[in-house]
Amino acid sequence: MNDYPTRVPDGLSRRAQSFASVHGLRLESLGAEQYRGDWSERGIPEAVVDRVVAFEERWGGVVLPPAPTYNGGPARFCPDTPERAPAGGWWFWAGDQRAAVPYSFMVGPRGEFGLGTWRWVPLHASVDGWVESVALAHHAAMWAKQITKVAGDDVDALELGSYEPVPEVEGLADQWWRGTDSLIAVHTGQAEFFSRPDYRTAVIYSGLDHWGLHG
Repeated sequence: MNDYPTRVPDGLSRRAQSFASVHGLRLESLGAEQYRGDWSERGIPEAVVDRVVAFEERWGGVVLPPAPTYNGGPARFCPDTPERAPAGGWWFWAGDQRAAVPYSFMVGPRGEFGLGTWRWVPLHASVDGWVESVALAHHAAMWAKQITKVAGDDVDALELGSYEPVPEVEGLADQWWRGTDSLIAVHTGQAEFFSRPDYRTAVIYSGLDHWGLHG
């Protein structure tokens, strides 16, 4: 049942709220609370279970349009059994991959959203940050007069001194920058994950007015 438009999580930007309510829907999720006893018997700390339940209450079952990177991101937010993360602490699966990619989308020990298998590359400081980034990409693509993509060393050549970071995306490996008439999305997650600097990419959305810059 698509009841998502009446359940847009609070705390998002107006742009992300509109994006999720118009383009998102909500399907069934795991039902993490029912596994609390079993997970506790397996030695998973109660606080970790609380994190999974909180994630599911906020985002479980939510389906959004694909992101322009990472082959679209998760097809649906749906957690699974928490596991010990390679760098310490606990992480859990954020949801199914939309395409065949060599990593999983994970929620990290401090609530970060990122890429994980044998290594961990957090993209955003929260799942909300990922959603904000996807919403901003769709918004910018709609309103930009020109879209330019660069990769590898050309990403380092970008002049970002007059730009400011977009705070709501909570960027880590991935970040958005806002200028006077353009937005720039810088993606280094796959470069870090594969140790391939040439995988760095950036997308420049130019010719934006105030609405295009903010929404």
